[in-house]
Amino acid sequence: MSATSNDGSGRPGDPFNGGGTEGPLPGDQDGFDGSDAGAFIDEAHVQQLEAQVAELNGKYLRTLADYQNSQRRAVQNEQEARLQARSGVIQSVLSVVDHFDLALMQDPSKTTVAQIIHGVKVIRDELLKVLQSQGVKIIAPAAGAEFEPSLHQAIMQQSAEGVESGKVVATLQAGYVISGPSGDRVVRAAKVSVAP
Repeated sequence: MSATSNDGSGRPGDPFNGGGTEGPLPGDQDGFDGSDAGAFIDEAHVQQLEAQVAELNGKYLRTLADYQNSQRRAVQNEQEARLQARSGVIQSVLSVVDHFDLALMQDPSKTTVAQIIHGVKVIRDELLKVLQSQGVKIIAPAAGAEFEPSLHQAIMQQSAEGVESGKVVATLQAGYVISGPSGDRVVRAAKVSVAP
């Protein structure tokens, strides 16, 4: 026997008027209560996602290894470049050392002062050539040259005929600059005397 409403209207199964219902509610069709939601997940889709995760993880590990290897190679290349540069400078300086050795092998009893001075000049010129080959330039301003604070260091005032006040009178010790990609860099400023 079907249920009827409490007001006697005879409408069967009206829950809004206090009547009962027959059979499951719309949300309970086929007896689904949410407990078996996992049954609706596509197992093949899960496997596909897992494969994608594994592939991405593998790519990440390979990329990380490549990066670490490139970093190691970069460090090794930099060290090798520095070693090559140092070797080139050393080879250049060795020729100067050879000149010193030749000078020291001379018999002092058969060598004059003039010959010794000449030998020292030859060695000095050879050393300057080595420095110039490495991009080094000499700072040795002549008398009357403009005083440049970035290149010169004034250590005393000295009067000199024909030299205006504030200008270089004499170079007391040469300075040096080295050329680089960003321009010249002062290794040592020239020590000069300046007219008062």
